[in-house]
Amino acid sequence: MSIRKSSLLLPRTSNWMGVSALGAAMLATTALPSMADEALADLVESVSPSVVTIIAEQKAAPSPAQGQSFDFDGHPFGEFFKRFGGPEGFNMPQRGPAQGLGSGFVLDEAGYVVTNHHVVDNAETVTVRLSDDRTFEAEVVGTDPLTDIAVLKIDAGKGLQAVKLGDSDAIRVGEDVVAIGNPFGLSSTVTTGIVSAKGRNISDGPYAEFIQTDAAINKGNSGGPLFNMDGEVVGVNSAIYSPSGGSVGLGFAVTSNIVEHIAADLQDDGQVSRGWLGVSIQNISPQLAAALGIDASSGALVADVVADSPADGVLEQGDVILSFNGEAVDSSGDLPILVGTTKVGTASNLTILRDGKQETVTLTVGQHQAASAQSDTPVESEAAGTSLGVTVAPLTETVRAETGIAKAVEGVVVTDLQPDSPAARAGLQRGDVIVKLGNQDTFTPEALKAALDSEKTDPALVLINRAGSQIFVAVELV
Repeated sequence: MSIRKSSLLLPRTSNWMGVSALGAAMLATTALPSMADEALADLVESVSPSVVTIIAEQKAAPSPAQGQSFDFDGHPFGEFFKRFGGPEGFNMPQRGPAQGLGSGFVLDEAGYVVTNHHVVDNAETVTVRLSDDRTFEAEVVGTDPLTDIAVLKIDAGKGLQAVKLGDSDAIRVGEDVVAIGNPFGLSSTVTTGIVSAKGRNISDGPYAEFIQTDAAINKGNSGGPLFNMDGEVVGVNSAIYSPSGGSVGLGFAVTSNIVEHIAADLQDDGQVSRGWLGVSIQNISPQLAAALGIDASSGALVADVVADSPADGVLEQGDVILSFNGEAVDSSGDLPILVGTTKVGTASNLTILRDGKQETVTLTVGQHQAASAQSDTPVESEAAGTSLGVTVAPLTETVRAETGIAKAVEGVVVTDLQPDSPAARAGLQRGDVIVKLGNQDTFTPEALKAALDSEKTDPALVLINRAGSQIFVAVELV
């Protein structure tokens, strides 16, 4: 890589002193900090005490039993032992507890802290370290995997500084934003950028909406705040797109308007109460608009209505939902967020297009059931001593309606994955439907467990359905 020097060309003049004065003036100007720099430094100084480090510790993994392979990663002779085996009588060390680092911020002075669900998921102990290096063991008040938000509680007494949640709907593409967090454990790291896009859906569920930013976000930034230039949190940094694992300028933050609703719900009773209509919806392509005899291609097309749901008897197949409680529904992705953040039991007005005519209907929002903890089942084989590292739920009519999974698809839907689990390493994602493991159908969680118990091949061949397409993946079980 060549470095090209730039030179400052000044106009010729016979007045040597004039040129020197001009050059000195220009140098003096460039040496002074700009008003924008001062404002940014003031902002960072004011909000940094509210940003915290999250330390999540999982229990120690047991040493491998006889006949099982040992993970030599991190061992000083790991590569040698991988190739030639350990010496006779060599005792494999007990693996230490896994420790994950993330970021978060103080939501209020009572001790509530916001971070990501995936930062504290499956942790046995969670510690919050403040900017002044005080540490406190945290209680996990509640988490919401569908938006990747978690709320913690610490008993710090006095001295906590909270930040204000801003209006993420008001921020515009191109505005400056500031990310503060702990990438790779480097606490209080500040990066700046702009809002690259709004309303992103990165397949993390129908209830999460993201702000895209080019502010550098790396491992350890997860759960940290994304600030606007007024010092308000407009997003919670949650994900990056990176082929290399480092920042490439594609970061994503859950919008603060969603965070505000989820955090308040979790503070109330530790659970998220989501509104639910009971419809399966889809976008309207120009071809569908022509077939329906309508001019616009905006709105959400009702593809199916769940029996005995709030929408049953009110909405019909073929209806186009144009607005919900006065909020425009430009695409099918808008409706789950609008409904999900509506209080259960609320009488709501929907503007719809039916048979070419616009009309208003009213229904009472019900309780979302698709993510019910009672229907979610972790898949683990006690007989084989292996685990896929997934949590699955049966494909009920409610789940199909909420996820858009067609009636012809059979299997169990993945509702959660453990980090670095066999399923996660194989590339499975939330929302995938596991159709077969080996040569056995997996139409229920029990059937998937039975298939895992009897599976003799490693890696196991797993057939999944993702967004309507059937694909095979190989999952290493040991």
